[in-house]
Amino acid sequence: MNTKVNDTTPKHVGYIIDGNRRWAKKHGIPTYEGHLAGYNAIHDIAKASFDAGVEFVSVYIFSTENWKRNESEVKKLMGLVLRLLKSDLHIFQENNIKLLVLGTTERVDQKILDAIKEAESQTANNTGGTMAVCFNYGGQLEIADAVKKIVQAKVALDDITPDLVEQNLYAPEVPALDMIVRTGGDQRISNFMLWRSAYSEFLFLDKLWPDMTKDDVTDILNEYNTRHRRFGG
Repeated sequence: MNTKVNDTTPKHVGYIIDGNRRWAKKHGIPTYEGHLAGYNAIHDIAKASFDAGVEFVSVYIFSTENWKRNESEVKKLMGLVLRLLKSDLHIFQENNIKLLVLGTTERVDQKILDAIKEAESQTANNTGGTMAVCFNYGGQLEIADAVKKIVQAKVALDDITPDLVEQNLYAPEVPALDMIVRTGGDQRISNFMLWRSAYSEFLFLDKLWPDMTKDDVTDILNEYNTRHRRFGG
């Protein structure tokens, strides 16, 4: 039996969403229905996390590698992204949640880029929590882009520090991850927030993402409180 060693709420929890397609196959329905079920689960899990006191929730919804999927699936995923940014933006407003989108703009349709800008602007003053959506995102690329910004700024070699790199990441106000949760059974982080995960706790669940509920959030936070976080000390 796990025993609590502290009673604290993680400031930042990241969710690597995995299992939507397998969930659809398991239920004998089209792949898109799995992604839609996963989309709905994002809202439920994020809300439960914020309600429990988590300040930052990150969700990995589309990686820079996901463009390799078939064109039809990618197109439908882009539709869900637009739904999040436009049709369902009221959910963020009603719950006082700030929305940030982390990732590169390469290959992204202009209408999605415009929607990102508008959604971030409309929610910028919300104070009930911050949801960081990793879209067209890759952890290695984020670090490379940070280095490019530093080089372009002509920073002296001796002035380049880990703190400076951190300040040049996408949305640098998003802090280090306290806990990373991956569903679907695989035990890897798939290029997710590499810089921010240096001292993260990891939890790998066999449950497919669309099956996640608010009760799982309670279990995740309880598990976090059994961990000894020493940060090298």
